[in-house]
Amino acid sequence: MFWTATAIFVCAYAVIVSEKINKTKAALFGAALTLATKVLTQHDALHDVDLGVDWNVIFLLISMMLIVNIMTKTGVFQYVAVKAAKLGRGEPFAIMAIFAVVTATASAFLDNVTTVLLLAPVTLLVAKELEIDPVPYLITEAIASNIGGTATLIGDPPNIMIGSKAGLDFMDFLVHLTPAIVIIMAAWMLVWKVLFGNRLQVGPAQKARILAMKEGALIKDRVLLAKSLVVLALTILGFMLHGLLGYEPATVALLGASTLLLVSGEDPQQVLEEVEWPTIFFFMGLFIIIGGTVKAGLIEYLSQQVIALTHPTKDSMLVLSMVMVWFSGIASAIVDNIPFVATMNPLLAELAEKVLGPSTGLSGQALYTHPTMLPVWWSLALGACLGGNGTAIGASANVIVVGLSEKAGHHISFGRFLKYGAPVTLGTIVVSMAYIYVRYYAFGG
Repeated sequence: MFWTATAIFVCAYAVIVSEKINKTKAALFGAALTLATKVLTQHDALHDVDLGVDWNVIFLLISMMLIVNIMTKTGVFQYVAVKAAKLGRGEPFAIMAIFAVVTATASAFLDNVTTVLLLAPVTLLVAKELEIDPVPYLITEAIASNIGGTATLIGDPPNIMIGSKAGLDFMDFLVHLTPAIVIIMAAWMLVWKVLFGNRLQVGPAQKARILAMKEGALIKDRVLLAKSLVVLALTILGFMLHGLLGYEPATVALLGASTLLLVSGEDPQQVLEEVEWPTIFFFMGLFIIIGGTVKAGLIEYLSQQVIALTHPTKDSMLVLSMVMVWFSGIASAIVDNIPFVATMNPLLAELAEKVLGPSTGLSGQALYTHPTMLPVWWSLALGACLGGNGTAIGASANVIVVGLSEKAGHHISFGRFLKYGAPVTLGTIVVSMAYIYVRYYAFGG
């Protein structure tokens, strides 16, 4: 089973990277092979949340796509696009920076997928009006969503999982991770300014046309807009409070989407036709393939080897913390960070029990939040969330952006995303490693 799951994963990944075959076809065929070879049973694939399709993600995606599709009919995205372009005075990089900061900030409190689904249509419209390539903007927003989502407990699913396992709350993440993300965001924007500041240029005619536009005239249906904004606001509020309310994000999104369908009077068949179904099925296939590697023990085996090589002690987890940032970052660029973190959590908990338990007399979450252990959790969170920027399939937001760009007629190849994402991932991991070292080890802890 181990080698079968590994072979299916490697082959599927190679085909996706090569782009010789459509990535959705490759993912679905890989998923079918995973089931046919009995690496996963059908029950595992459809009912086990740790191994199979993450229906929370799938229904979140579908529901938010429905809301966005209905809102598109109001003209609100054109309105916001012109407003943003005017705020940036028609300067391409200024607009890029505005979108990046808005995306990162929103992603700290909302699901990354929701954020890019709302921003992508606006970005495409701005690019069209300025007659520039939207791909650098879309990739920038995907990267910003993954960076911003790292800042808080609720910003990215791996953080929620780590917080639950280690007993860390919202304020813990705010105090320990948000400063790192502010530093990373500032450094990244400076580098982006150097790279794109002079490359993104438009003529005075395009700027003048944007600045002369009357954004108010772009709203096509004010009644539908009012209904949409109320539903969207309540949905976003539901996302922020879903933990307190005891609902999964998908439940909140589905309630919002179905409510908007009901009150908007739109034809559901037409709205559903606009859903990015190839992207949805790509996710489903990928979940099953990765679930096969988890069940076969591939990820656990690699994780155990990495931990064993670092020789952590009760006095210092320095080497493990440094290695964990890199290992989780690289691994999360290749496999989904949710099953990766699900595998790492119990391994780190077991490590704490074995290495720190006898000397501290603590157990459970009191042990996991011991000062010696905390940097390891933060290293895992930083690497797992930021590593998703590495490839086009490293994070849900990346896949969504690629799909929306494709639909708009702008192909983003695996290699092109890699050209942007890989350097950002390496750079942010280096900054994260420096942050962990300086904050927790440089001055004697």
